[in-house]
Amino acid sequence: MTARNKLRNKAQYWGGRAKETVGRITGNRRTEYEGKRDQVKASVKDAGEKVKDAFGLSGSQRRYQPRTQQRRSRGL
Repeated sequence: MTARNKLRNKAQYWGGRAKETVGRITGNRRTEYEGKRDQVKASVKDAGEKVKDAFGLSGSQRRYQPRTQQRRSRGL
């Protein structure tokens, strides 16, 4: 998991937590639910990043390696 994505997910999670708390204090259900939604979205993204890490699919470690030699055509 890249540090940037991890930090971004944590920021979204804690921002959602703050939004949920503000909604609860003010009695605004919409803000409270938006906060919960932000927390869930961040958790899902974090889980996706962990799956990518488990399979080695992060952007910096691509499995694709370009060919070094071109195929030669057969001249018949």
